[in-house]
Amino acid sequence: MNTPDKQEYQHNEKSHVFETTGQPEVMMDAKAEKRMYRKIDYHLMPILALLYLVAFLDRGNIGNARLSGLEKDLSMTSGDYALALSIFFVSYNLAEVPANLMLKKLAPKIWLSLIVTLFGITMIGMGLITNFAGLIAMRVLLGIFEAGLFPGASYLLSLWYPRELLQFRIAIFFSAATVAGAFSGLLAYGIQFMSGTAGYNGWSWIFILEGIATTVIGMVSYFFLSNYPEDSKWLNPTERAWTIYRKKTDGTSSGEHVGMNWTLIWSGIWNWQTITATLFYISIVTPLYSVGLTLPTLINGFGKFSRPEVQLLTVPVYVVACVWVLVSSILADKMQKRCLFLIIDQVLCVIGFIINISPAPYQAKYFGLFLVAMGAYAALPTVVAWLSVNLRGQTKRAVGVSFEIGIGNFGGLIASNIYRNAQGGRYFTGHGVNLGLLGMGIPMALFYAWRLNKKNKEREEWTRQQMALPDHERKVFTIEELHNLGDEAPEFRYTI
Repeated sequence: MNTPDKQEYQHNEKSHVFETTGQPEVMMDAKAEKRMYRKIDYHLMPILALLYLVAFLDRGNIGNARLSGLEKDLSMTSGDYALALSIFFVSYNLAEVPANLMLKKLAPKIWLSLIVTLFGITMIGMGLITNFAGLIAMRVLLGIFEAGLFPGASYLLSLWYPRELLQFRIAIFFSAATVAGAFSGLLAYGIQFMSGTAGYNGWSWIFILEGIATTVIGMVSYFFLSNYPEDSKWLNPTERAWTIYRKKTDGTSSGEHVGMNWTLIWSGIWNWQTITATLFYISIVTPLYSVGLTLPTLINGFGKFSRPEVQLLTVPVYVVACVWVLVSSILADKMQKRCLFLIIDQVLCVIGFIINISPAPYQAKYFGLFLVAMGAYAALPTVVAWLSVNLRGQTKRAVGVSFEIGIGNFGGLIASNIYRNAQGGRYFTGHGVNLGLLGMGIPMALFYAWRLNKKNKEREEWTRQQMALPDHERKVFTIEELHNLGDEAPEFRYTI
């Protein structure tokens, strides 16, 4: 048997892939593999989902605090509030790529538990501030510390699960954002009754109590987080070898480049996939944050409900969105159709915003908010998984996904500034901007799918041409060559 560093790959006439002999000693059947991934789910998903739940709770609870007197106590204008929302995304977006590079340098369990603990402490500090400048400072720190969680966890999952299983796991992780939205309304409803306790108003207690919970969870999470398959002690040797093998042969027979240098870092940023995906990511994340940051304000704008009722009415929106996130992701993984479900979700957002920009009754507009939340929250794991499974090479994928999320999250900056004032009870600017971005995002998603399909067909044709040649004339690739080619290798097939 050839050693891995010398091994070469030949075409297999039946499967049209490159053969490798690097199989584990014990092969798993489908049932055993299913049990193994269920075990991995139990060890990875609950803690990652919990971390993202508290992260999204902490970044979005300012909307609930606003209804509990934040602006009045800090003498803020609507412009000040928009600045407080915006400044988070500036530091958050700029820190995304460096954060994922830190995750590759440090063990994931160290890095993720550290940043969660730090943004929990920051949230406590936000509850103790006495002026607007303090709020701005805390929001900047919150953005820096939160930046590494979503791209870091998404990257970590991509190292454990093959492409056909990845989106549902990212969806489970990300669905915690919708749960956080539901919890935020319920917690704010209860916590606001503590107003005046120890001299702090209700909005302060929202920040303080949720910050304490986040800090404790961050510190404890170190003992529950996992690093990489090869380091896992809770998998037996057979499971560990099979997990590594399944990822090694996930779309390629040679594994992928695991090193890190400036060439690989740049390749993750400046490639057509990352740039295209970032554009339609913005079209999704802006509606998402429009809901996440302003949902209580939008419902309050109906002029039909008291403030406690508004807090409670946010809950069903997030519950329904959570269900759709999971259902659509299961179907997307099963069918291996990312583009189809992304377009469905974008259309849901379009319908929801059209209803809300129209002179429809408040009941219809409330229903429209359900559609926007369903589409925006379900589309985000689709977008992240779609790019992740199509970028080959660990550094390229880590940088590409974090760049997509970091630059794409400037959509949050947009969302923070387009819902300042209602015109006759209707947010023409906010809903109109979202509709415009979706008008860009839908064609970009279709273009991405078209080009992936075109490249797959070109590679199939190249393979057929190679198979028609005599053996001695066929192109032979070494492992190093395939690693360097990454997702441009002729054996790699993109997921559409």
